Amino acid sequence: MPVINRVADLVDEVAAWRRDFHEHPELLYEVHRTAGVVADRLKSFGVDEVVTGLGRTGVVGVIKGRSDGSGKVIGLRADMDALPIEEATDVPYKSRTPGLMHACGHDGHTAMLLGAARYLAETRNFDGTAVVIFQPAEEGGAGARAMLDDGVLDRFGVQEVYGLHNMPGIPIGAFAIRPGPMMAAADRFTIHIGGKGGHAARPHECVDPVVVAAHLIQALQTVVARNVDPLESAVVTTGSVKAGDTFNVIPQAATLLGTVRTLTENVRDLCEERIRTLVERLPPAFGAHATIEYNRGYPVTRNDPERTRFMAEVASGVGSAVDAGVAPLMGSEDFSFMLEERPGAYIFLGNGDTAGVHHPAYDFNDAAIPYGVSLWAKIVETGMPAR
Repeated sequence: MPVINRVADLVDEVAAWRRDFHEHPELLYEVHRTAGVVADRLKSFGVDEVVTGLGRTGVVGVIKGRSDGSGKVIGLRADMDALPIEEATDVPYKSRTPGLMHACGHDGHTAMLLGAARYLAETRNFDGTAVVIFQPAEEGGAGARAMLDDGVLDRFGVQEVYGLHNMPGIPIGAFAIRPGPMMAAADRFTIHIGGKGGHAARPHECVDPVVVAAHLIQALQTVVARNVDPLESAVVTTGSVKAGDTFNVIPQAATLLGTVRTLTENVRDLCEERIRTLVERLPPAFGAHATIEYNRGYPVTRNDPERTRFMAEVASGVGSAVDAGVAPLMGSEDFSFMLEERPGAYIFLGNGDTAGVHHPAYDFNDAAIPYGVSLWAKIVETGMPAR
């Protein structure tokens, strides 16, 4: 079953919604305009129930099928927030807000789920209930967790939940998915190193925190190289080093910022333990001291095997190809919180040969719209077939 004919008819309208969202990017939980537009459109489609303010600025629409005798409830989720990046495209719908842009395609995700909501509200060719979830603050704000804390799955009786993300490099019309770990857990650390400052020409009278930081950065690379099983996956990256202000002074302190990405809880625990041990024991060898703030962020995005097979089968009927065993990515996604609460799956939708996500030249490819909207519609219609 290819792209749904009615969906093909809606593509230009959905693309116009998407470009409007692109022109008006909003960060984290401050997606007031976007959420307002979403809520207004859902009401105009005749959605049975529209609820706002979940997870601060999230929106939920409830669409009942021709019959709800099955009692089944499927949730579909899209993210709404943008990124603090200055756009470097010349598209006519370029961001109107300096320093903000939809550099990850959440404008497309939101528009496609709206398109699916319109189609489902028109046709209602299913037996059960579809719950469309529009989430704020995916980009580091844990908006999924906030919506869960407000009872988004329990309140609407969602039994299984599905998400998608566009993916540059995958052809338009193609999909990619895998059972089990799909994306990594993302943790972060801040290490404060204290030394003894002084004149750069008299290092013997000082305890140089810059040297300690350099050794610690090197030592952190052994966490993966010499502690994690080579058949497992992990990344430890020091992304920021801050120390001193001038060329001839040994500073008093240095600060390291970094991230840890893992695909299993065992490796996640191991990495945290080894990093804490290095921070505790290495600096004293130089006469310095150090402390660490270690924060666990988004968990592993883990697809339920049965729902993964289902989502892949639906995608194969909609698109040109489905890679059902794609390698996991070490990026992270807060849809993982929802997958911890309900069985479901997360899939990549081809965005074609475009700039990568989080790049200032990125733009969601509108040619992907009919495939994303049809996927959402068919998950509902196939998962809750009308009797």
